[in-house]
Amino acid sequence: MIQQSNNLKKVLPLFVCTLFMVAGWAQQTDTSYKRRVLETSEIDVLFSYYDQDGQNAAVTGGEGIEELTDATSTLVLRMPMNEDDILTVDVGLSAYTSASSSNVNPLDGGINATPFDASSGESRKDLLAYINPSYQHSSEDRNTIWSGNIYFSSEYDYFSFGFGGSYTRLFNEKNTELTISSRVFLDKWNAIYPIELRDGFFDDRITGSGTYNPNFTEFEKENRNSYTLSFSFSQILSQKLQGALFVDLVSQEGLLSTPFQRVYFADANDFFIDDFQLADNVEQLPDRRLKVPLGGRLNYYVNDLLVLRSYYRYYWDDWGITSHTASLETPFKLTDRFTLYPSYRYYTQTAADYFYPKETARSTSEFYTSDYDLSEYDAHQYGFGIQYKDIFTSAHIFNFGLKTIDLRFSQYDRSDGLNAFIVTLGTTFVGN
Repeated sequence: MIQQSNNLKKVLPLFVCTLFMVAGWAQQTDTSYKRRVLETSEIDVLFSYYDQDGQNAAVTGGEGIEELTDATSTLVLRMPMNEDDILTVDVGLSAYTSASSSNVNPLDGGINATPFDASSGESRKDLLAYINPSYQHSSEDRNTIWSGNIYFSSEYDYFSFGFGGSYTRLFNEKNTELTISSRVFLDKWNAIYPIELRDGFFDDRITGSGTYNPNFTEFEKENRNSYTLSFSFSQILSQKLQGALFVDLVSQEGLLSTPFQRVYFADANDFFIDDFQLADNVEQLPDRRLKVPLGGRLNYYVNDLLVLRSYYRYYWDDWGITSHTASLETPFKLTDRFTLYPSYRYYTQTAADYFYPKETARSTSEFYTSDYDLSEYDAHQYGFGIQYKDIFTSAHIFNFGLKTIDLRFSQYDRSDGLNAFIVTLGTTFVGN
């Protein structure tokens, strides 16, 4: 029922982006005749299973179980509308069970309440559904491409609507590519607060010195808007070397706090029900945030068997976080049909100005959070995959031929104790 934890929302996109990082090598196109941008319809069927654990749950103020599992199914259909245009429809479902979010209400399980065990109530699970259609048009000379898209997603306590577009221009016999794109997300919370902070809460099991009376006020506004402007430049530097540079400008405004993430103050008395400490407040974060990631990719073709794909990103935001990301993927071609994909990724970041471990923030502060996604940490990700590719699509399902099967595994380890793994299976079918 509750929105996925920030750990999942942050880690999972990093996994997926890494697992399906494919940097193609440009080829010269014969422009003596007009070729269709997409010859036939294609279908991608993707499935992933994600599992994480840790002991710094933001739902319980930076201390507690972070067990979470997520199963995601995605279907991507690309259809040629004519020689120049492509319609893509991306739909997906993500079902998860979370021990940490179950403790939004730790009292609904009928057992001893503790932040280190999951409650068995309905708040332990949720379902996210989304659809993302897009339309792409290419000019007759294939040197200009524009696209537009819209996005809808829904969870129990969160709804997102987005739209955007991009413009790409190819120069220098298609050896140089410049892209500018923009996206807008207009999101809405249905705020869910910790059970002890809701109107009318009373429980005669509360223990502590004095009377439990937290200084808590519900958020007045529940909108969250995000605006992104992106620039990218790629260049074929030689027959074996290709590079790319990119920069994004991201502005957010509205309710940037997560309503159900508790905070415990250093200058407040502690109150408990069983072994579960009751919140002093929920996290309070500024209603504006500016993010600026910039970086680049460099791909080197060693020989017919091996390609080196490197990536680096620097990130800065006005909440005090700076980070560095570096990764290397080395696809190795075993045969004409099988390719191995070993990969490694390193990430490090500083803490946000508003991060406080449990019971170190003071009630007089304006902003505070105990979400360890905003803490200082390092992370290592190790990945391995294998791809099967059949250019003749000899295997068929109905009128579609099997083009590729891609199986990936990745392990993620963070210095704050969060560990996770993801298994991803992807298949591509093409129409006959």
